[in-house]
Amino acid sequence: MAVVGPTHPYKGGVAAHTTELARHLQRAGHECDLVSWSHMYPSRLYPGEQAVPDGVPDLAPYERTTRPLSWARPDTWVRVGRRLRQHDLVVLVHVIPAVAPAHLMLLRALGTTARRRPRVVVLAHNVLPHETHPGAAALVRAMLSRADATLVHSAHQGQLAREHGAAQVVVAPLPPHLPGGPVLPREPYDGPPRLLALGMVRPYKGTDLLLQALGQVPGPTLTIAGELWRSAGVRVQELADTPALRGRVQVRGGYVPASQIAPLMAAHDVLALPYRSATASQNALLGFAHGLPVLATRVGTFPAEITDGVDGLLADPGSVESLAAALRRLCQPGALGALRAGVRAPDLDAAWVAYVQALTGLRTRERTG
Repeated sequence: MAVVGPTHPYKGGVAAHTTELARHLQRAGHECDLVSWSHMYPSRLYPGEQAVPDGVPDLAPYERTTRPLSWARPDTWVRVGRRLRQHDLVVLVHVIPAVAPAHLMLLRALGTTARRRPRVVVLAHNVLPHETHPGAAALVRAMLSRADATLVHSAHQGQLAREHGAAQVVVAPLPPHLPGGPVLPREPYDGPPRLLALGMVRPYKGTDLLLQALGQVPGPTLTIAGELWRSAGVRVQELADTPALRGRVQVRGGYVPASQIAPLMAAHDVLALPYRSATASQNALLGFAHGLPVLATRVGTFPAEITDGVDGLLADPGSVESLAAALRRLCQPGALGALRAGVRAPDLDAAWVAYVQALTGLRTRERTG
């Protein structure tokens, strides 16, 4: 089989997931080639650095990796498609519609007769992009309708896939591929709660809403560590400089390499995920792995992962008032200690076993429509 998607030197959760997927498929006894990109999309679609800083991988690269695909070279899409005809299963990792034309041409090069070509599964991290784009739905529909099956990470994404032409949909929870290495010991601390917002600052992540809520609740502090995305980054900087927040918010702009994650977690008390919208994320599990309770909104998979009042707090998405109420709960005497005591480290292996079984089971299932 072959997995087609981003891996090192690309950064971020999808590249890490693709790498770990290939590795877990191999560990389960499957011969797996990881076919990746030398140039995945134009810089105007991604204003930051696409590669990890200094070329240092966040995860160990998968040994059976090639990088023949280039967004600027459609001939590579065709050559790779023809080369992959020898495989029994081809997994196309879908993240943004801008890559769908490459996937569509690769699909065509695999063969137009479903019985003669490899079975094709689209692994959709987001069926549709977080921010709307003209033509995105049409591109996604064209791609999903031509694949044999689509694997998604939540029931909501499964419904979206069906609405956009997927012939067969399988829902499998996103397995953890946690960066950052081993947990570091925590220094004694007895001050106000220290919140951490980790990762790229984009509109759908709601960091601006958390800052507005923080301005209504004296005491807690916040570190924002991640790349600042366009206007969302500007807005966060502006809010951090307001009188109510001055001295309580630290903005650490720029990509956070894996080596810095454990120290950041050890220096904070709560991981904050104030998303306006979400599909599936491993960030709650990342917090739990480092012993941190999680403050999140009721979107995506967070309500299934976080037990409100036990190992974290849940707020309504898009609501400054609900986030402020959660912060006040966090500041009550004994609240933080109780939440920390409720955190349990996630099982990092069982989810991968189920995920690999769900994916490899699609090699032989009959196509339904």
